[in-house]
Amino acid sequence: MEGFQSPLLDSSLHEAAASSGRCNGVEGYDKGSSRGFPGLKKSRHGSRSWIRIYQDGSSDTLELDKATLMKHCSLPARDLRLLDPMFIYPSTILGREKAIVVSLEQIRCIITADEVLVMKSLDGCVVQYQSELSKRIQTNKDQADDLPFEFRALELALELTCTALDAQTKELEMEIHPVLDELASNISTLNLERVRRFKGHLLALTQRVQKVRDEIEQLMDDDGDMAEMYLTEKKQRMEAHTPSETHSKTFDETHGFSRSAPVSPIGSSSASGAQRLQRAFSSIVGSSKHGSLSYSSTANENIEQLEMLLEAYFVVIDNTLSKILSLKEYIDDTEDFINIKLGNVQNQLIQFELLLTTATFVATIFTVVAGIFGMNFADAIFDCPAAFNWILLITGIFCILIYAGFLLYFRHKKVIPL
Repeated sequence: MEGFQSPLLDSSLHEAAASSGRCNGVEGYDKGSSRGFPGLKKSRHGSRSWIRIYQDGSSDTLELDKATLMKHCSLPARDLRLLDPMFIYPSTILGREKAIVVSLEQIRCIITADEVLVMKSLDGCVVQYQSELSKRIQTNKDQADDLPFEFRALELALELTCTALDAQTKELEMEIHPVLDELASNISTLNLERVRRFKGHLLALTQRVQKVRDEIEQLMDDDGDMAEMYLTEKKQRMEAHTPSETHSKTFDETHGFSRSAPVSPIGSSSASGAQRLQRAFSSIVGSSKHGSLSYSSTANENIEQLEMLLEAYFVVIDNTLSKILSLKEYIDDTEDFINIKLGNVQNQLIQFELLLTTATFVATIFTVVAGIFGMNFADAIFDCPAAFNWILLITGIFCILIYAGFLLYFRHKKVIPL
């Protein structure tokens, strides 16, 4: 981290931090309390609180503005917008030259080869990420671990995100099953409203889980992105490359060679100088080829290492997505059952209406007979008292026969199951 200290902040910030001379909890740190960010000024305009976790498990809190963070981590401004809590962006994992930008649910952090910068938040996932990462680093300090520091930080972010999403899925599953069972037995407006609300929550959770799954899958399919995320190896390669350049420059200066100007073949010592130049060039090319081959094999091994790590959490998030899809299918099945049940009730109402309409038609015959005999005309039938009873009896039998005929017709056509 010493390479990032000098160009970060100007002299005014050094003077402001030195004059403060103290650390104030989460607001800022003095010049000696913040490694990698010397002389931080407390509560600057446009700055945010970040929690920094070192390789040894220790952590501190500091205030950083966007420009300082971009210069320190070599990140473009668009990557920092993904970490802005004022905006809602989908889950993203980006591999850059000197950092890994992670935005998974509430965990928004920048992972470098030496430290992790987590955006400070009161969310439980952020607090758990900080404490768990420090605990694991300090616990496994004396144990051999094949994973580099940035992969351990990335693994914990994936683990907490997958665990949180799976816990939310189980909680929603436990809440929605009793409501669906109650709705299947008792169709009411209250139960339908509860199911509608749970279905909206399930849709939002599905989109979040699907985005995390797609991000992991996309990262696994791109070997270049996975190779770019191995920050420790790139840092070690840069540190090993710097002494070799210094040695090559010293060798050239010792033997009188210049990289900017060609060696003149004219003169008494031109042959010996050309031979020395050819031998030096051959040694440089040979070492470069050897370094390239060793880096290629190491990169492929590291890609497989990161790929296995991502595959493990891809299985977890894919299992969570399967649970959500199963729950969605259960909701769809319940809706189909309710539609069938409502359709059956509607058919019963139609059948009852048909029977009632038929009975009304039969009763209309009595109305016709009453209308005929209610007319004011003289007839011999009115002189016989028993004739009225016979008319009622014949009309009733006729109506019953007509109603029975309708029922037989409905049964023959299978309109009404009798």
